[in-house]
Amino acid sequence: MAKLGCFTAYDIRGRIGDTLSDEIAYRIGRAYCDVLQPRTVVIGGDSRLSTPVLKRALARGLAEGGCDVLDLGLTGTEEIYFATWHLNVDGGIEVTASHNPAEFNGMKLVRAGAVPISGDSGLHDIQRCAEQGDFRIAPRRGTLRATSVLDAYVDCVLGFIDPAALRPLKVVVNAGHGAAGHAVDALAARLARLGAPLALIRLQHEPDGRFPHGVPNPMLPQQRAATADAVRQLGADFGVAWDGDFDRCFLFDEQGAFVEGYYLVGLLAQALLRRHPGERIIHDPRLIWNTQAQVAEAGGIAIQSKTGHAFIKERMREENALYGGEMSGHHYFRDFAYCDSGMIPWLMIAELICQQRQPLSALLAERIAAFPVSGEINLTVADTDAALERIRATFGHEARSIDQTDGLSLDTGLWRCNVRRSNTEPLLRLNVETRGDPALLQQMTERLLALLGGR
Repeated sequence: MAKLGCFTAYDIRGRIGDTLSDEIAYRIGRAYCDVLQPRTVVIGGDSRLSTPVLKRALARGLAEGGCDVLDLGLTGTEEIYFATWHLNVDGGIEVTASHNPAEFNGMKLVRAGAVPISGDSGLHDIQRCAEQGDFRIAPRRGTLRATSVLDAYVDCVLGFIDPAALRPLKVVVNAGHGAAGHAVDALAARLARLGAPLALIRLQHEPDGRFPHGVPNPMLPQQRAATADAVRQLGADFGVAWDGDFDRCFLFDEQGAFVEGYYLVGLLAQALLRRHPGERIIHDPRLIWNTQAQVAEAGGIAIQSKTGHAFIKERMREENALYGGEMSGHHYFRDFAYCDSGMIPWLMIAELICQQRQPLSALLAERIAAFPVSGEINLTVADTDAALERIRATFGHEARSIDQTDGLSLDTGLWRCNVRRSNTEPLLRLNVETRGDPALLQQMTERLLALLGGR
């Protein structure tokens, strides 16, 4: 077989019928077995129309490779992470293309302990094996069995809050026709039994792989209106929207305003550090000043890592970090196998609103004023190397530090920017921050955009 174009830096993504098919899914299952030689693997999948066929082919490949397969059915990626860890099996695979359009699908792979398999930790080996197709003959055919860990998953997620601390709240929850609905229902049912007075207003709740209201990607401004409008019209305390496999959550305050994920990192870090003082917190390099300030105020230790779930998780394990956060909506927790969860953060925010008796906008207002940001700006640039060099040549003499942990980070003390190539799309991503100076923020954002020359 020719080179498989569906393998990316840290997962598998492809257009159905073009770079991804059931035959390729089967080969990936066989290659996973040959490379890792697992005894038992859990699998699940999102709501896309192509997911059941891909998942069956993947399961067949795993079983013919000699591996027993536990099928969790419709799942979010974090349920696969949790099941791999909780059941102490040898690996897990979620069939999903996350926030990509409906005609795409893919896979996210982990090994034992829910440790991610990425380009530098086995994914390329699996790719080469799948391409070659010269699979070993397994001594036995593995079994396939449906199972569920939903109750244990709910136990774990609710362990991050005190349900007794919750007071009456109205929360808009938008699953975007992705996989989140069943997990929300399970959490809501358990909270109701515990007497927690949360009223959930469900939007686009039932899974529908056609994505009739658009791709489930709340990072896109056009995909925010439904949640924001519902919060305002119904007088909700806040809103939550998820991407297609719900490993990321996005929040809206009580006024329907979209909350930049960056500010949630500092807020969640402080909440966790109040319970576990002195611990380490991992953050990505795109925007850093607010996170570093809030972690220091709470007595924690802030540590910067390269962007991306595989890098963050690896650094978290190295540091035994309590929590890690990315401005893109990924939040990682030590007590969740160092993995990211889209359910834990919104529950923690609900608890904070109740404990501090302030609306979400008030919890964030001081931080937003102290460290205003541009928001992530995506650019298509003809020559990314030349664009980055223009930034360095123009502003390098002003910088008190230049960091290349991930892309180009330039810090002048008054303003800071990070420009990096996307790991999943052919784009440059720009982020700019200042210290309490929105006018300077606008000025520098415009100058940087002009220099980058993108569209």
